[in-house]
Amino acid sequence: MIRPLLSLAALVVGAATSVHAADFTVTSPDFTDGGRLGEAQVFDGFGCTGGNVAPALAWTGAPAGTKSFAVTVYDPDAPTGSGFWHWSMFDIPAATTSLATGSTGAGRPAGAVEVRNDYGGTGFGGACPPPGPAHRYVVTVFALKVDKLGLGADATPAVTGFMLNANVLATARITALYGR
Repeated sequence: MIRPLLSLAALVVGAATSVHAADFTVTSPDFTDGGRLGEAQVFDGFGCTGGNVAPALAWTGAPAGTKSFAVTVYDPDAPTGSGFWHWSMFDIPAATTSLATGSTGAGRPAGAVEVRNDYGGTGFGGACPPPGPAHRYVVTVFALKVDKLGLGADATPAVTGFMLNANVLATARITALYGR
């Protein structure tokens, strides 16, 4: 009796966490999936001297029922024990299907909210890994089932992630690499 319940629980958890939609994709003219970030997307500080400019992004194939979008950039390879959040923007209107290069701060879509990154600033913070192997920078676009997450700019990346995952219909990802 326990084995069928465990199998059912695994199926339910798997279905609940499987949010990738095959038709929902994100691309960037600033880098290719698996390609290297340009100097424009590198942080200007912490020993790095890049442009600290948010990459351009475009997405297609969002599922029916999408009411807003969110974008995050996360480095799972950062030597922190919890990765490093470079950008979190949410409450992007559903009619928006792209962000131009530099769409952060005053350049973000009307109504969109950005929260503090792990550098301690609000908005996009570029790549700046310690010397050594290249790090992965995972750009995720979330198609959400709500117009607004109900969070302000003072939300932490962890709380933002919790609310994104609680309201996600689908995700699209692209990963860039950068090392020094």
